[in-house]
Amino acid sequence: MAPPILSLALPSGTGRVLSIQSHTVQGYVGNKSAVFPLQLLGYDVDPINSVQFSNHTGYPTFKGQVLNGEQLWELIEGLEGNNLLYYTHLLTGYIGSVSFLNTVLEVVNKLRSVNPELKYVCDPVMGDEGKLYVPQELISVYREKVRASCSTKMFLQVVPVASMLTPNQFEAELLTEFRIQSEEDGREACKLLHSAGPSKVVITSINIDGNLLLIGSNQKEKGQEPKQFKIAIPKIPAYFTGTGDLMTALLLGWSNKYPDNLEKAAELAVSSLQALLHRTINDYKSAGHDPQSTSLEIRLIQSQDDIRSPQVKIKAEIYD
Repeated sequence: MAPPILSLALPSGTGRVLSIQSHTVQGYVGNKSAVFPLQLLGYDVDPINSVQFSNHTGYPTFKGQVLNGEQLWELIEGLEGNNLLYYTHLLTGYIGSVSFLNTVLEVVNKLRSVNPELKYVCDPVMGDEGKLYVPQELISVYREKVRASCSTKMFLQVVPVASMLTPNQFEAELLTEFRIQSEEDGREACKLLHSAGPSKVVITSINIDGNLLLIGSNQKEKGQEPKQFKIAIPKIPAYFTGTGDLMTALLLGWSNKYPDNLEKAAELAVSSLQALLHRTINDYKSAGHDPQSTSLEIRLIQSQDDIRSPQVKIKAEIYD
């Protein structure tokens, strides 16, 4: 008789996460940015790598493999065959093809057939600052195949199966077909995304007149006015890889610990990320490298104390 799976027989007080994201051998993006922080916060995490590359694609060259939808489903069937499909959370990040996204939707349904209370945290990685990372046709799948019917027909909606959505400004604009040029626009974009399904929405970075904001929104009941807040984020003059993946993982980790206090979860996530970025900058300077000359690999392992026990120095401001 096989021994019990202890993460199922003796589950942690936090949860068991299936994380479907990219993977690099060297560096910290995708699952490499998400799994370790969630483990530090007490979660059991099972990663499925949507791609496996030697390094991130910002380097001059990269090699590796891409998982397709059929291969993803084969892994799910393997878990199901051994009664290993009980998860409290599903986390997804970069998805590079329509077929893979369609299979992810099947995975959500399969996991919820095992645990109807499963929370799905979706980072709809499509691009940033006007540049697409994914094929154009993938956007229409997010908008159309994943949308739910709702009374508002002004804009196409996205991801009703998600519990939490964490787009950046560019991604939120793509999903809602709504231009974000002010704080009020950011709040309205959150409401549009709520109308598609997710009860929690965090637009992780919005650039308004040179100022960087996070805008969060928590709608506890359908039809209710959501509780919304903002966090002013200090700008750091450098470009980092893997920060969006890390931010979403931290938001999952802390929002589950504070389910009715999304602003506190965001404060903790932002504080961890800021401490890590400052450490990364300082370490590159110590190595004699100009941090503004190239994209930077984050110092994840060296920042584990800041992930586990962040010092909150940046507070959320609740909107009236």
